Amino acid sequence: MEPIIPAWSREHLRLAGLTPSALETWATAVPRLTCDYEIDRVTCGQFWKHCDDLIAQLPGKIARNAVQQDAASTIQDLARRTRQQFLQGHVGSVYARLTRDYSDFVRVEQLVLAAADAIPGLVPNRTRLAAENELIQRDKEGLEIDQGILLSHILADERAGRHLCHAMLLPRIETHELLARFATDGVVDLKAARIERRGKAAYVFMQNPRYLNAEDQTTIEATEICVDLAILDPTTEIAVLRGGVVEHAKYRGRHILGSGINLTHLYRGKIPFVWFLQRDLGFVHKFMRGVGRPDVLPDDVHGQAVEKPWVAALDTFAIGGHCQILLTMDYVLAADDAYMTLPARKEGIIPGFANLRLPRLTGERMARQAIQYDRKLACNSPEGRLICDEIVASDHMSAAIERTVANLTNSGVVSAVGNRRAFRVGLEPLDSFRRYAAVYAREQAYCHFSPALIANLEKYWDAQNRRI
Repeated sequence: MEPIIPAWSREHLRLAGLTPSALETWATAVPRLTCDYEIDRVTCGQFWKHCDDLIAQLPGKIARNAVQQDAASTIQDLARRTRQQFLQGHVGSVYARLTRDYSDFVRVEQLVLAAADAIPGLVPNRTRLAAENELIQRDKEGLEIDQGILLSHILADERAGRHLCHAMLLPRIETHELLARFATDGVVDLKAARIERRGKAAYVFMQNPRYLNAEDQTTIEATEICVDLAILDPTTEIAVLRGGVVEHAKYRGRHILGSGINLTHLYRGKIPFVWFLQRDLGFVHKFMRGVGRPDVLPDDVHGQAVEKPWVAALDTFAIGGHCQILLTMDYVLAADDAYMTLPARKEGIIPGFANLRLPRLTGERMARQAIQYDRKLACNSPEGRLICDEIVASDHMSAAIERTVANLTNSGVVSAVGNRRAFRVGLEPLDSFRRYAAVYAREQAYCHFSPALIANLEKYWDAQNRRI
């Protein structure tokens, strides 16, 4: 039988400084997969450990020369091919083990850690993640790509993927603790997000004033909790999303919907890969589909989530992720001087679920122009009005929100919720969402650790000269 790793490849690795004995041990450990989950889990785990041991013989990424980096990439690529093969045959067994045969709902950020404990080597464990988290983005090994591979396979599997989507639509544990406070006080302020009850509406404010309300690891949990509270609050009929007032000198005192992902934090390595899935399967999906219940799959046909209509107030601008959010809203009020952009090309990442949703509103050609060619959309333009329902004077936004809430609730919102579901079952059923998420998980993982991301942030954002 021909060796799986050819002699020329082993010689290339030897030139990087890896010892012949370690290379031989590694080469003979390449697994030949069976149909038995337990056997393959053990043999693959042993091989993945050999891969890690080999890479550990090399200098850290920042200190490697070109030959050493090529060697590390060769080893990582082979390890990832075996992970792909293992998951192709056993993803159902993996997910069943992580969820106690589907009896537990486990969120994505918890699932990847549980997988590291249950199947050593499949994804990075807490110790390795902690070490990576100390590095800026360009110096990371990209270990979290393996999380993307795992989540992609889980989401691509119909049963496992639906169950994971269901888990992410359930209210966070903190929500239950704060719901009583919100019922009594009518306000909950979590700093990065705030919710207030105003008549028939629950107002959610996204707040990160130093960074023009950008999203990052410091905002994601607070935002989701406030979205949960807005949807589950029994005394309001509609929810409003607005950006808080910012402190930047150019915009001081103004509301801004948001500037997308925090590019400074991204460049500095402070946004983990799983953040993207936590966000888009979490609160952004809840805007679209509502908050789930444990007893029923929220797929519109067989089960229903708890949901409300959402109104977004687009003050000043909606960049990147905040533009993505608009695509989930029932009604968008935009200031006459506001604009929208999806600068994915200049960031080197995929703009969330915009590739799935934007073509429905603008048509495919304009969606491609916005995502791939940086087309800026003024809200008060024919193109902008394909996304924005109403244009108002910027200094009349608060009054316009109140008027819109009154108009949308003066006959109750039962039919509004029913119509949301009726639109959604044709436009974005759960399985369409799940299948897109499977592709997104894999592709975003590779984008997140691409050299192109670093180059783009330095070229277009001057990221190397910005400080947290």
